[in-house]
Amino acid sequence: EVLTPSQLDRYRRALTSDRTVTILGPDEVGNPDSRPQGAGPLTWRYRLENARDFSWAASRAFIWDAAGWNGVLLQSAYPHEGLGDEELPGWERSTEYLLHTIPYYSETWFPYPYPAAVNVAGVVGGMEYPGIVFCGVGARGPGLFGVTDHEFGHTWFPMIVGNDERRYAWMDEGFNTFINHYSNLAFYGDAAARTRRTSGLFIAQQMQSPIADQPIMTAPDVLRRQGLGFMAYRKPGYGLILLREVVLGEERFDAAFRSDIADWAYRHPKPSDFMRRIEEVAGDDLDWFWRGWFWTTEVLDQAVVGVDEGEAGTEIRLRNDEGLVMPVLLRMELADGTVVDRKLPAEIWMRGDDYTFATDLKGVVRVVLDPDAWLPDVDREDNEWRRGVS
Repeated sequence: EVLTPSQLDRYRRALTSDRTVTILGPDEVGNPDSRPQGAGPLTWRYRLENARDFSWAASRAFIWDAAGWNGVLLQSAYPHEGLGDEELPGWERSTEYLLHTIPYYSETWFPYPYPAAVNVAGVVGGMEYPGIVFCGVGARGPGLFGVTDHEFGHTWFPMIVGNDERRYAWMDEGFNTFINHYSNLAFYGDAAARTRRTSGLFIAQQMQSPIADQPIMTAPDVLRRQGLGFMAYRKPGYGLILLREVVLGEERFDAAFRSDIADWAYRHPKPSDFMRRIEEVAGDDLDWFWRGWFWTTEVLDQAVVGVDEGEAGTEIRLRNDEGLVMPVLLRMELADGTVVDRKLPAEIWMRGDDYTFATDLKGVVRVVLDPDAWLPDVDREDNEWRRGVS
């Protein structure tokens, strides 16, 4: 009813196309022939199930393109000002980004539930609604991918899993930051520059700054504004990365996280519901993790105190110098060049801040804690021991 025959043909082709199809091109914008013939108003009709909110957009300036995935029409609407160039592409790649984001989250965590996904170029930096998001018209390149991926990530939190963001901002933005991390890696590869913002080194630096003097569990309306980005987005997002990569491992975490999403889809869980489900499926008591990361502002500082070699092997003396506890990622290098890695669970700290790791290995010449900088250790100067170096 609202499209010309040629536009309707493009629309239908887009629904089954894995490449962007132009429905209304730049040369058609403002052309009277781009509207159906006849007099009177045109009425657009929308229907969306399981939607907790809604929004829409209209403009005479919109360029409109689309593609399809699994019956979902992925669409972008943007003015001429949103176009980029070969060096820094703009909104002409928006639908391509949707062709990554919607399938990635659907196949990794939970199926996308709506018949359409629309990315609209607007005046706000980014805002999400069921089936439609708004991203800044001036966004370009990786910036446009990032905001598109982030806003549509909100489809899963809080549109599908109805987390109470007014009380627990981290269950909205933190969960989304977590899934965005892996989507970004899948799109750009492991060398993606954006991932530097979620490294242990960056988080450690932020945890020592004035913006981190409130726990994640602080109510959003009590959080200081300058700390919102770290406490609601980055710290909880990285905490879930640590839980997956360091504490539980990918297999156990992913099974638990998928179970939590499926069970709480279109319902409204509390933090305790999420934490209980992760523990039930993963089969682990994680009280130490939830308390340290979410309810306190403690920081982490692991240290190698010394190494002693005897007839039976080697003893490595470790210490936890701050209040936060984490597993120990231990690397031992032997005199013959052999490298041996061991992961010691966080439970080694249950009896105190000192722990001695005994191994039958001999000829240890170097010990390094957390060699890949996963952990937010605030003092890495004491993370290494070398034989003969005091």
